[in-house]
Amino acid sequence: MSVRLLALAAAALSGVTMAVQGSLNAALSKVLGLLETTFVVHLVGLVLVAVLLFGFRLGDGQLSAYARAPWYYYLGGILGVAIIYLVTHSIPRVGVAPATTAIIIGQVLTASLIDHLGLFGLERLPFTWHRLVGTLLMAGGAWLLLKK
Repeated sequence: MSVRLLALAAAALSGVTMAVQGSLNAALSKVLGLLETTFVVHLVGLVLVAVLLFGFRLGDGQLSAYARAPWYYYLGGILGVAIIYLVTHSIPRVGVAPATTAIIIGQVLTASLIDHLGLFGLERLPFTWHRLVGTLLMAGGAWLLLKK
C-alpha cells in the first residue's frame, strides 16, 4: 500500500472517530452539560496522552523543544475546546450526518484557503476549479441531508 493511500485511510479513520466522538459527546452533554462535557473530554484525553507519553514513553522525545514553536501554534488547544463544544452543541440539534457534513464543508473550505496561501509553512496548492466544483457538490449534499 502506498504512503499516500495509507495517509488517506488514516484520514478516513479519523473521520469515523470524529462522528463517533461527536455522538458520544452529545450524549454525555445531556447528562453533564456542554461546557462540562468539553472539560471532561479534554481531561480524559490529557490523562491518556500523559500515560502514553510518560508511562509508555511513546513520544518522539521533542517535548523540550516547545519554546522553538511560534506562540500561535499553541492556539490549537483553544481551537480544540471550541471544536468539542461546537460539535457537541450542533449534533443534537441537526443530527450526526448533517452536522458532520457541515463540519467537512467548513474543513474543506478552510483547508483549501490554507493550501492556496501556503499558511503555517505548508506547501502552496492552488485552489482550482476542480476543488471549487467538489466543494459545491458537498454543499449541495449537505443541503439535501438537511431536507426533511
